[in-house]
Amino acid sequence: MARSTRSWDESDVRIRPNKKGTRPRTKDRPSHDDAVIGRIVTVDRGRYTAVVDEATENERIVIAARARELRRSPVVPGDFVALVGDVSGAPDSLARLVRVEERKTLLRRSADDTDPIERVVVANADQLVVVVAAANPEPRTGFIDRALVAAYDAGIEPVLLVTKADVKDPSELLSNYTSLELPVVISRTADAAASGVDARSDGGLSARLDSDAVGRLRGFLDGKVTVLLGHSGVGKSTMVNALTGAERATGGVNAVTGRGRHTSSSALALKLDNAPAGSWIIDTPGIRSFGLAHVDPDRILHAFPDLEPGTEDCDKGCKHDANAVGCGLDPWVTEGHAGEAGPARLASLRRLLGADPRQEAKEAKELGNVT
Repeated sequence: MARSTRSWDESDVRIRPNKKGTRPRTKDRPSHDDAVIGRIVTVDRGRYTAVVDEATENERIVIAARARELRRSPVVPGDFVALVGDVSGAPDSLARLVRVEERKTLLRRSADDTDPIERVVVANADQLVVVVAAANPEPRTGFIDRALVAAYDAGIEPVLLVTKADVKDPSELLSNYTSLELPVVISRTADAAASGVDARSDGGLSARLDSDAVGRLRGFLDGKVTVLLGHSGVGKSTMVNALTGAERATGGVNAVTGRGRHTSSSALALKLDNAPAGSWIIDTPGIRSFGLAHVDPDRILHAFPDLEPGTEDCDKGCKHDANAVGCGLDPWVTEGHAGEAGPARLASLRRLLGADPRQEAKEAKELGNVT
């Protein structure tokens, strides 16, 4: 049987329909020139709460979902973002978050000193208030030093807030920082007969904070964006309630472990009462660890200005850690150039430069040790 022949051309080619659509792929994205800019105040389960038209008659809260192209980009309280879609702020409305604006500062941490993944804490903060309690839970200079390193690395001005000073004299703790230009505010619970500022405390009960301490801290906060950082149970949320009139949940300290109970589950930016525009305070959840894997060791030294001049006499390539031979920091401290706290400060620096995560975890459990 003879086989028929046929000439083929391009018209015989059949294109299978694309089940994902027929639009051509492109990496071009809309510029969203009509987007409105908002400040992120909190993040909760994929929903982003932003303040739009801040300090105007049209100021409003807008809830947004993140655009798909931003799914790998962290968005945190303090971020300025571009919003499109329904930005009316009406109930049940949902805008789309399409861009994160350039950040002027970024506070970061890692889970520990070997974790390569950095975690963004807050963006665009002007200053960091490191909160520790004089007792219950016991303070640790290691945490303070880590927070100072992170603040200096991010270009954020630090302030040290010591709470519960009526329980224990914090002089021994503060002696480690007398040589630094570090503002310190000491807070205590006011007597019932004394003047004080009311705030919610443990279990929703009323607490009266020393009005002088609240007023002095307030002087650092007006006109700035400030983030509070500290372990659970040190009184961050109680102070935030006193400063903002909010009712952030607060918690006490476990009598068995000596550790605070987690109450704040997410970072939240709140406006200060009767303050200039742009005055925000960001309360963060209590943290267990503050890793510095993202900070270059050379920059860690910059957080110890009382020790840094001693490195001028170091051999080239000196790492300044506990194994360093001929390190200039040893004679610098021995000769008293770093003050009475010099030996403790040098030990703290070397723990950060050569931190062993297992040792860090052990120290984290020893809450009674301030060094």
